[in-house]
Amino acid sequence: MNDVPTRIAFFLRSIGGGGAEGAMINLARGFAERGYKVDFVLGSASSPHLWRIPPEVKIVDLSAPSLPASFNALKQYLRQEQPIALLSALHYSNEVAILAKRFSGVSTRVLVCEQNTLSQRAKHDARLSGRLSPLAARLSYPLADVIVAISNGVAEDLIDATGISSERIEVIYNPAIAPDIVTRSEEAIDHPWFGPGQPPVILGVGKMEPQKDFPTLIRAFAQVRQTRPAKLVILGWGPEREQLEALAKELGVEQDVSLPGYVKNPYPYMAKAAVFTLSSAWEGFGNVVAEALALGTPVVSTNCRSGPSEILNNGAYGYLTPVGDSSALAESIGSVLSGNAKPIDPDWLEQFSIKAVTQHYCNALGIA
Repeated sequence: MNDVPTRIAFFLRSIGGGGAEGAMINLARGFAERGYKVDFVLGSASSPHLWRIPPEVKIVDLSAPSLPASFNALKQYLRQEQPIALLSALHYSNEVAILAKRFSGVSTRVLVCEQNTLSQRAKHDARLSGRLSPLAARLSYPLADVIVAISNGVAEDLIDATGISSERIEVIYNPAIAPDIVTRSEEAIDHPWFGPGQPPVILGVGKMEPQKDFPTLIRAFAQVRQTRPAKLVILGWGPEREQLEALAKELGVEQDVSLPGYVKNPYPYMAKAAVFTLSSAWEGFGNVVAEALALGTPVVSTNCRSGPSEILNNGAYGYLTPVGDSSALAESIGSVLSGNAKPIDPDWLEQFSIKAVTQHYCNALGIA
């Protein structure tokens, strides 16, 4: 056999720009730093986001035209390489990983990671496959060797949505904080609002879709703008971009709102922002909240289910406001801009580091 004792594999349909993919990439990096040979197995490697995978991690392209088609290719990979563990995230990569292991006849331990509040995602997904994801998880997840939820809230939702026993689910936070985050935050920004003497910038980051509820953030900003000079920058892309631009114009703040699109390195924006704001209607974890805290940027977040309240220690390290309440969001942003940021204990952030989270995954998999 090959180097069976030291190989760890990750499986995703493809690599996008989202937080779930980023968490898996950070975890792959963590295993590589511990001396494992790490394969990132992709149903298709034709993605503009492959640069996110570190060079020490090998990319394996199954060249499958669809996720179901990747099933046989993944079985073949498992039989040939026989990694000691296969880690997967997102639907329906999780389901394919479980079935490929079952039908390949290998001893590889399969770990599936639930990255979102499954019931909320299914409720708001227009696709039939999305609406059926709780049923798919109910049928397939019990066949996995390890089931991980990325927050206590996600674990509770997974139990409610699938009926899986709480004893089968391990809660492990995402490895949101990379060792080089501060260094990367020192890169220059090509944006005039972050220069000396400019008004404070309120920052949001995420895909422009209903889950992130950026309309509430823009409405909150319009209220803040009535009482003080400020700017709003939202990094990301998505189907709601034109709607957000129209809302900013309707509220008369279009000159103070900037939507630069997707950026490879959001950390200089985070580090230079006066306040980081998460306006989500729901989350699984909220990697960006932990990242902002690591860069010393005050955080205002909705108290959505789930993740942000756990990262912010129930509001001890940042402001929590009701979901969809633009006035409450504006009030908390105003408090931060008035100098009332909440200090954070640096030791609290260690639990979100790549090193700490990788150790938790090693423990869950029963490997040294």
